[in-house]
Amino acid sequence: MLALLAACGERPPASAPPATAEPPPALTLAAARFSNLSGWGDDDQAAVLPAFRRSCERLAAGDPGRAIGPDGIAGRAADWRAACAAAAAVPADDAAAARRFLEARFRPWRAGNRGDADGLFTGYYEPLLNGSRTRGGRYVVPLLRRPGDLVEVDLGAFRPALKGQRIAGRVEGGRLRPYASRTDIDGGALDGRGLELLWVDDPVEAFVLHIQGSGRVRLADGTMVRVGFDGQNGHPYVPIGRILADRGEIPRDAVTMPAIRRWLAARPGEARRLLHENPSYVFFRELKGDGPIGAQGVPLTAGRSLAVDPSFVPYGVPLWLDAEDPLDPSARVRRLMVAQDTGGAIRGPVRGDVFWGFGPDAAERAGRMKSRGGYWLLLPKEVVPAAS
Repeated sequence: MLALLAACGERPPASAPPATAEPPPALTLAAARFSNLSGWGDDDQAAVLPAFRRSCERLAAGDPGRAIGPDGIAGRAADWRAACAAAAAVPADDAAAARRFLEARFRPWRAGNRGDADGLFTGYYEPLLNGSRTRGGRYVVPLLRRPGDLVEVDLGAFRPALKGQRIAGRVEGGRLRPYASRTDIDGGALDGRGLELLWVDDPVEAFVLHIQGSGRVRLADGTMVRVGFDGQNGHPYVPIGRILADRGEIPRDAVTMPAIRRWLAARPGEARRLLHENPSYVFFRELKGDGPIGAQGVPLTAGRSLAVDPSFVPYGVPLWLDAEDPLDPSARVRRLMVAQDTGGAIRGPVRGDVFWGFGPDAAERAGRMKSRGGYWLLLPKEVVPAAS
C-alpha cells in the first residue's frame, strides 16, 4: 500500500538527479556440495523426516506443472514427487538411511541476498497461559476469535510489483478501510460481538501469545487448550524491544524476551502504553489434534520447523541451518529443517525463525535467539533454479 501511495506523490523536477536507492532484496542461490555443510554428518536427519513428509502432502500435490515458490524458484510440483515418494520409504529411526536418501535425491544451494549469505535468525515457541472459558476473577484479558468482517488481501494478485505484500481491513461503503488497531480493540471496538474465545489472567502473557502466534492455555481443572493464529488486523507489527532500545531503556545488544519481560514487570503502569505502541493484533482459533499449525497448513515440529519469508523461500523446502547458538555464542545450531511457517517480522531472503516447541527450555532458547547465520536450500537434483 505504501508503494501505491508513493506512486501518486509529487515527482521531482526533470533537472533533479535520480535518487540513489539500495536495490531491493533478491534471493540468490549458489550451488554447493553436502561436504560444504559443516556438521552435516553429525545431525540426525531422520528426525526431520516426519516434518518433511507432512510438507510433501502439500508440496507435490495438484497440478504437476505448478510452480514451487516465486517464479518457480524450487521447480515444479512434478520435480518433488519422486523425492516425496522415496521419503515415505525411509525408516523413521535410521539417521544414516535418511542421510543417504537426502544425498541421493537433493542438491544444496547456498542462499544469499544478492550474494550476501549472512542473515538474522530468531526463535519462537508455544507459551503457556492460565485461563478460563468465562470471564471472572483474575481472568479478564480476552483472546479473540477472528471477526467475520476482517478481509485479507494479497496485493500481489493485483500488481506483480507487490508480490508477497498483504494487507487486511474491513469493507465500508464499497471501500477497504483499515481495521481497528490494538488500542482500539483493547478499548472495546469489538465488544459485544461474542468474539471472546478464552479469558486469561495476564496482559503481558497475552501479548507474548500474539507475538508467538500459537500457544496453550491451562484451565482451572487442568484441561489444556491449544490455540493458534487465525488472522491479523492488518496493522504493521512494531517490535516493542526495538522501541525500548531506541529509548535507551535496554541496551540494543541485550534486547531479549527475558529482558523485555523484566522491564514490563518492573513498570506495570507503563506496560499497557508500551504494548499499545504495537498496533498489530492477532485473532485465534482453538486447535484440535497435533499443532501448532504453520502457515503451510501442517503441524510444526519442535526444532525442525523454520518460519521464512515466502516471497523468497517456498514452504515445504528442506533447509540446512547454520547459525549461532542462542545459549552459547561459541557453539552453532546446525541442523536440517523444513520451511513451514512465516511471521510478521520475518522479511528477506536470508531470514528465519526457529520453532523451538513447548516448555521452559523452548521459551529460553526462543527468547534469547538473535543469531547471525545462513542456510542452504535442498532442492531435487532435477531443479536448476533461475536464482543461481
